[in-house]
Amino acid sequence: MSSKHILIVEDERHLAMGIKFNLEAEGYHVSTVGDGPAALRMLEESDPEIDLIVLDIMLPGMSGYSVCESLRERGSDVPVLILSARTLSEDRTRGFDVGANQYLSKPFELDELLSRVKNLLTHHARRHQAPVVLPAGLKTYEFADAKVNFPQFELTVEGKSIQLTKREWELLEYFVSNEGRLIPRQELLEKVWRMPGHIQTRAPDQFILRLRKVFENDPANPRHFLTIRDMGYRFVARPSETNEG
Repeated sequence: MSSKHILIVEDERHLAMGIKFNLEAEGYHVSTVGDGPAALRMLEESDPEIDLIVLDIMLPGMSGYSVCESLRERGSDVPVLILSARTLSEDRTRGFDVGANQYLSKPFELDELLSRVKNLLTHHARRHQAPVVLPAGLKTYEFADAKVNFPQFELTVEGKSIQLTKREWELLEYFVSNEGRLIPRQELLEKVWRMPGHIQTRAPDQFILRLRKVFENDPANPRHFLTIRDMGYRFVARPSETNEG
């Protein structure tokens, strides 16, 4: 029996309950909400965490497109299966553009829904079995006024202990592992967020801004975490006086 937690976001209660019943029969733990804001709150607060979202497009107040786009901007890579009565190719394209993994048109066959859910959960788990790998022997790292202990997840800046989120640690590790190298945006999405590189999301920029606030003396004029316009990002541990942010 699976213990994966699936969130159904569907305002037609009879349909939501029908999907919930069948997923629970497969051994999944299932929660349901009827609107977008409730879905985003559930993603932030749920214990256990959400492993997959079955998302309707036509929702009151906030469309499924907006829900998916919002969670991707927050850096979430939770798999999203869109269910929609809309069948036009532009609707499907928009769904993928905002970060959905799959798109299933209503009405649908139960067996196909269950198969897609299983495949999404399996492929997502496989991606997460390949964590960021630091160079051999790298355990501690120092730059600027920061001391980083990766195995212990300990960070001090100017002698003060700083807490990072899991995603911030992963991003920092990837930058350190590729110090000095230009990292394309698509590569960050694939390697750190484990999302398709073509996805349009501001998540890397938002997280890099957070790292700048932690590590840079002047976050508005960074010297370590650099954005290279139209190309990607570069981490420079020891910039010379001529380096520009």
